[in-house]
Amino acid sequence: MPHPDTPAPASVKQRSEKSRPSIFWVLAGIIVPLGSLLARFRIVDGEKLPRQGAFIVSPNHYSEIDPVMMGMVLWKLGRLPRFLAKDSLFRIPVVGWFLRKSGQVPVARGGAARGAAPLDAAQKIADEGRIVVIYPEGTLTRDPDMWPMRGKTGAARMALETGIPVIPMAHWGTQQVMARYAKKISLFPRKTIAVKVGDPVDLSAFEGRPLDASTLNEATAVIMDAITHLLEDLRGETAPAERWDPATHNQKETGRFDG
Repeated sequence: MPHPDTPAPASVKQRSEKSRPSIFWVLAGIIVPLGSLLARFRIVDGEKLPRQGAFIVSPNHYSEIDPVMMGMVLWKLGRLPRFLAKDSLFRIPVVGWFLRKSGQVPVARGGAARGAAPLDAAQKIADEGRIVVIYPEGTLTRDPDMWPMRGKTGAARMALETGIPVIPMAHWGTQQVMARYAKKISLFPRKTIAVKVGDPVDLSAFEGRPLDASTLNEATAVIMDAITHLLEDLRGETAPAERWDPATHNQKETGRFDG
């Protein structure tokens, strides 16, 4: 496949939403050159990411810098990344302005995309043919070997509520730029981040079912399986048979359940 930094053909550029002037041009002009000094990307099956239409991107999550790196990948693939972001970030001067102008979606701490506002934003994204990035894990994985842990139901709920497809993605190598829980970035040498795009997650088995906890948990497990399989391919390893579950782990450690 072509090198990911190779310019796309003119016909693709004309169809790409990033070809239209927007605040993303300013953001990309700042972030992409700096990010490219930190890492190069090896993108596998990048053609599977639709260049048009609305969908949810669901990647794995193990470093605080993941959103920056995945935002760069989506930009390189011709889409404008919009994330669910903590609402506290929107109150930061300048940062909040860029977040609002670029259509990022504020979520209250602990909201995990459950409230009406994020769902309304998802429907607006669908109506406008845009994309939104939702990390199903909700936070950095706690799995000791950084495999995807048990997911939260926000992405599944949005997909089933709105009919927006879920595109799973996995990446490996970001931890070399910024280790899990670290606050410092490793500048040298330049790192390589492998990224793999999957086929849309088949959630047809859940159509027509009530969106109760059972349905949402089952659908979320299907999404997490898709992400995990992609990561297995990138790492050349097999993930644990049992996915790390924060609730179960807490129960074992404390002798109680904080469900």
